[in-house]
Amino acid sequence: MTGPNRFFDDMSKLMTNAMGVAQGARTEAETAMKGWMDRWLADRDFVTREEFDAVRAMAQKAREENEALKARIEALEKGKVAAG
Repeated sequence: MTGPNRFFDDMSKLMTNAMGVAQGARTEAETAMKGWMDRWLADRDFVTREEFDAVRAMAQKAREENEALKARIEALEKGKVAAG
């Protein structure tokens, strides 16, 4: 009677080992893919979020300064027309 039980024990061990190997292969594949993606992204010269936000803030400040200068020029032109 120990024959079938031994068979199922061996099959259980085999399946457990196979699952362990599959999990290890999955982990290795994920690590390789992450490394590949990191290298690919680094080669593309993408900017970081911090760099993007800094440039966006500089552009916003420049727009605000341009609007202020435009308003000042318009005010000076009105004063010149009124004086002339």
